[in-house]
Parts: sequence; C-alpha cells; structure tokens
Amino acid sequence: MSHEFDSGRRTILGAAILAATAAEFGLVGSPAGATNAPAGSAQKTFAPLHQIEAGSLSVSYAELGPHDGPVVILLHGWPYDIHSFADVAPILAARGFRVIVPHLRGFGATRFLSAQTMRNGQQSVVAIDIIDLLDALKIDSAIVGGFDWGARTADIIAALWPQRCRGLVSVSGYLIGSQQAGKMPLPPEAELQWWYQYYFATERGRTGYDKYRREFARLIWKLASPHWNFDDATFDRSAASLDNPDHVAIVIHNYRWRLGLAEGDPKYDELEKRLATGPVITVPTITLEGDANGAPHLPSGAYANKFSGKYAHRVIVGGIGHNLPQEAAPAFAQAVLDVAAN
Repeated sequence: MSHEFDSGRRTILGAAILAATAAEFGLVGSPAGATNAPAGSAQKTFAPLHQIEAGSLSVSYAELGPHDGPVVILLHGWPYDIHSFADVAPILAARGFRVIVPHLRGFGATRFLSAQTMRNGQQSVVAIDIIDLLDALKIDSAIVGGFDWGARTADIIAALWPQRCRGLVSVSGYLIGSQQAGKMPLPPEAELQWWYQYYFATERGRTGYDKYRREFARLIWKLASPHWNFDDATFDRSAASLDNPDHVAIVIHNYRWRLGLAEGDPKYDELEKRLATGPVITVPTITLEGDANGAPHLPSGAYANKFSGKYAHRVIVGGIGHNLPQEAAPAFAQAVLDVAAN
C-alpha cells in the first residue's frame, strides 16, 4: 500500500446536485412516492438504453455525459441492475465524464448472441464481457467501479488488465476468489450469511429461485441493506431486469462454480489460475463500505495489502447497506471523482 488519496477532497456532493442533474442527462421521471430512499431514486430511469454486440453478447447499457469525456464504467451486482447507479451517473456526467452502465450477462436486455454459448457465470468471464464491451465501444481505458458482482468484476479488470483500468472504486474491497478457496469451510455464523449459496447448490434452489425470483430478490435487498427504506417503485424498476431468460442459469452457475460444484469453461482456466493467486492491484483505488452492510464482507484490514498503488478505504455512515451506490450515491460519485483527480 502506498500513498493515500488527498483527504481534503473527501467533501461529499450534496443531494441538490442529484436533483439538478437528473433531467439534463436522460433520466426520466415516474410517479413519486419514495420514502427515505436516495433523492429521487425511485423517480428516475435510464432512457434510452443502447445495445451493442460485444464478444458473445448483445449488451444493453445506459450512457450519459459527453462522448469525448473520460470514461467511467459502473457495474451492478446481484440481485440488482443498472438503476443502482441512477443517481451516481448524472453526477459524474455533469462533471464531464462519459458514463457507461451495462447490464451484466443474465440481466436486463443483455442477450447471448448464440443459443449454443454456455450460460457461464464464473468470475473471469464476466470480466471478459466488460473488456469486450470496451473494445466494441473503442474505449482504451476507463475508471471502473462497482459493488457485489460488479466490484468483483472491477477488481479482476484492474488486476489482470491494468492498462484498461485508469482507477478503481470497489465496494467491500478485494473480492477476487477461487474455487479452491470456495471449498474451505467457514465458521458457522459466517456460513449462515451464505445460506442462499447453499440453497442454489440444490435443484430445489434452482426451481425455487426461478419461481420466486422477485420475492427472493426483495428478501436479499432487505437482509443486505437493513436500514434502506426502498419503496415498491424502486424495487420493481430493478426487479424487471431479473426477467432475462438467461438470468436463473447465470446466477445458479455463478454460485455453484464458486463452491466447485459446477465446471467453468476450460478456455478460461489460465485466467482463473492467475486469479487464484490473489494478484495485487496496482491502479489507484478507493474501497468503500457501508456502516450497515448486511451482506457477507471482510474487514478492510483483511485486504488492504492487495492494493499497492495509491489507496484509501472509506466507511460511509448513516445506516448504509450493501447497495452503496444507490443508498449513498454522493459518496460513491465522490470516490470516482477522487480516483480520477489523483
């Protein structure tokens, strides 16, 4: 770990910026009614979305800001979607950034180009999807930020393709894993937090998730963010992305692969071997954690030595849970701005 970011730049952007930038950058209103959610979050949706062929996918993505601005890629997690960044993206666009927010494989309108392609959710292939997207959009490098699956994907890009990653913002820090690590038992209280992973290891779990995917997602939202008072409009806006025809297959494969219960694609074996070594991330990085994150996560001290470049860790207070970009958009946006400035 080397020099930290300038603490003088940690002033958090106010909610007024959220309101001032929403209309300007293509965020469309819907009926009001959010209570104790981030400013306007249940009232905005990205429109229009774009579609581009990239690698094995036709990727659905939102784009805001000037086309010639420095690029920021924002990556959502499970069971969320691009609207986790509905308030972050316009802040960054207003500061001159070109902001790209893609639906990951298995979410939203992102589709496989071929019915023959393996519905693979292993960690390396999700990162390759984003490299393919950068190539398709003719983007050489970008700041990459995310949470949950998106943070893991951002970490992998920063570790394996640092020339494509100008900086990193990662909620919950260093999330790169391996099948070998996934086979190691944890203490009972830690295992309890991963209950859904073991449920997904069964065919009952696959069937149950397919049948009750919205109920399942709502439960995860509540457990992972116990103080986030999201309303039905906020949830429904993102839950629609779970109707993707490949969603269940991707999610089940992702969690079974982690436990070594499902095989990955052999053509990614070399990448997974590199990831299994726990590669150090050298690009400028800010890691974030909510003070009320109910999802499994490590203390920052457990991964600080995985970042050898300019680095800072920030705890965002105020009952902030797992979906930090949506619950604390100004803090996430500020981290991106600070990475860009340093």
